[in-house]
Amino acid sequence: MTPSPAHNAHALTRRHFFSQCTLGLGGVALASLLADNRLLADDSPKVANPFAPKPTHFPARAKSVIYLFMAGGPSQLELFDYKPKLVSLNGQAIPDSFIDGKRFAFMDSSFKNRSTLLGTRRKFAQHGQSGAWVSELFPHIAGIVDDIALVKSCATNLFNHAPAKLFMNTGTGLFGRPSMGAWVTYGIGSESQDLPSFLVLQSGPRGPRGGPVNWSSGFLPTQFQGVPLRSGAEPILNLTTPKEISEPSQRRALDAIRDLNLARLVETGDPEIATRIASYEMAYRMQSSAPELTDLSGETDATLRLYGAKREEHSFARNCLLARRLVERGVRFVQLYHTDWDSHGGPSQTLEEDLEKVVREVDQPCAALVKDLKARGLLEDTLVIWGGEFGRTPMGEAREKTGRNHHIDAFTMWFAGGGMKPGLVLGETDELGFSSVQDRAHVHDLHATMLHLLGLDHEKLTFRFQGRDFRLTDVAGEIIRKLIV
Repeated sequence: MTPSPAHNAHALTRRHFFSQCTLGLGGVALASLLADNRLLADDSPKVANPFAPKPTHFPARAKSVIYLFMAGGPSQLELFDYKPKLVSLNGQAIPDSFIDGKRFAFMDSSFKNRSTLLGTRRKFAQHGQSGAWVSELFPHIAGIVDDIALVKSCATNLFNHAPAKLFMNTGTGLFGRPSMGAWVTYGIGSESQDLPSFLVLQSGPRGPRGGPVNWSSGFLPTQFQGVPLRSGAEPILNLTTPKEISEPSQRRALDAIRDLNLARLVETGDPEIATRIASYEMAYRMQSSAPELTDLSGETDATLRLYGAKREEHSFARNCLLARRLVERGVRFVQLYHTDWDSHGGPSQTLEEDLEKVVREVDQPCAALVKDLKARGLLEDTLVIWGGEFGRTPMGEAREKTGRNHHIDAFTMWFAGGGMKPGLVLGETDELGFSSVQDRAHVHDLHATMLHLLGLDHEKLTFRFQGRDFRLTDVAGEIIRKLIV
């Protein structure tokens, strides 16, 4: 966040101390205290926890975020955005007025034979008191529409997968910028002492395009980057101690490394050294906390049935259950990536069998997560986000089978908890589902709203890098007040 004059004055004092002090146990201890402006609870001469909770700009509605990222671009026209007019015009050419000056991915395959409109073959019905239209593909999510806010007018800037994922996660298509999870944990820290503040879980046939840049800390201190949580016996890499090394021996080695790092911290005042010290200590604690997290033996059979998860089988359902366990343990930002939602009509990308398969993989677990959080009293201060990097065109795309191309002007996301208004349907698209015509919600607006619910002013959450102040929302973003309770 933007440093205050008092903070800057303290920083000058701290730099003067670092330049003048001589190394000794007292100097090391004092340096560690000054490095984070706080005393430690114990008596050991180590740096205070840089992951600790930080004050917000104003009272927060949400304390944590679970982001269910549907990588590949879910087709809103098969799921949430019911367009009877599009069905009635199926097979007709789309009017030039819709596509003049527009750009799409894979232009040749989209326009070689002149794009025609494609009406959905899926049945829709209205559900809940909100009367939200939901496809037959989502029977479980249809059952929670009064607990979620559907936004049908989302819009983004970039129309190819990797850049669009980067834009959705970092607010820009440029590499090297911090992800939203990094911004959040930089802004408000974490309530977990034994797990990273930002964790990433993956499922599906492969990882998301772009990979780790989507959860990078960019130019923020590296302590804020996302940490992948893997399936299997070693949920986080390089945590397991080799059998030939005893616990006392490991502790002595870590203490020696800590003391060397502290000496260097006293000499240079480099905040990355404080991060390194804290990371070593966090990794040591995670040797017990990470296996405990992924051990589902304490979960009841009823809970597993609710999610459709199995105790030892890696799946999106299991990851949703782990996400609930993570926010219970104070983790600030949890992001689940599930692939593959691409629907061009090629092999493994059909709107018939393949879309139905991937929807079936997420429908029950997503609904279960909202129900479980609500039943445990966690939904009120946990913000759940569901969506991909963009949507799909109302025109068909002729490949081996008919599909839809990438579309940036209109797609659907939904939100639950954390101050979001339940049972709300916000935004409208035109009669063909091509453009947002009411309550357009750009990615920057969604980011600004998320930060607001976490108690952060998106215009004040900044970091100075290469001579300018950067922020998640760049120079844009408006809070979507209609979404907030």
